Amino acid sequence: MSARDNILRRLRAAPQGEAPLAPDVPAFYAAVSASAPPSTRASRIELFCEKMAFWRGEVVRVSRANWPQKLREICAEKGVRSLLHGEASVHAEALKAAGIAGLKPYDRPLGEWKKELFEDTDAGFTSTRGGIAETGTLIVWPDASEPRLMSLVPPIHFALLDADQLHDTLFDAMHAQRWSDGMPTNALLVSGPSKTADIQVTLAYGAHGPKELVVLLLVNEEEMQ
Repeated sequence: MSARDNILRRLRAAPQGEAPLAPDVPAFYAAVSASAPPSTRASRIELFCEKMAFWRGEVVRVSRANWPQKLREICAEKGVRSLLHGEASVHAEALKAAGIAGLKPYDRPLGEWKKELFEDTDAGFTSTRGGIAETGTLIVWPDASEPRLMSLVPPIHFALLDADQLHDTLFDAMHAQRWSDGMPTNALLVSGPSKTADIQVTLAYGAHGPKELVVLLLVNEEEMQ
């Protein structure tokens, strides 16, 4: 009998213990919620803005009527000459109507314009599926109309987030949005711009993605300030 066979024989002969019980995740979060102050829309917005600022992300409160114009103003302030967007996304027409200079549709396979995408694109604009107030995190759900590279390659990432889709925790977001019914191949949780401290424990931004993250937070008129 070989050493391998002997090891396998001993493993099979070992007494079988009981399978560990699965953690009761809903009960855990219910207990956490019961001991925390009541959650409100206003408190979620404030906490999200606070946490996103901690991660060096920028949050700009906008309305459903003025967000394209506000995006145009920010692009001008930051010297954005080209803004990548999803040609087939639900926001494409609003971006075009706002007269944003340098709109660049993501309408070709990567291999046809890789050099331009990586070297001559200043910013990318994407929608989001929601946000997590507890950690100041965006939920980005890439698909064919807004591929992953749109939020990964350009130096600046503009993201549109509806305050109606702000959730207290990741668990709340997964439950409310029924993630178990189907997920994309690449669901993203984004907290601030790209950062790393791998080299000499010195924090650097933009090593693995955008150097800047600007969240356009859709709120009601009375929540603008």
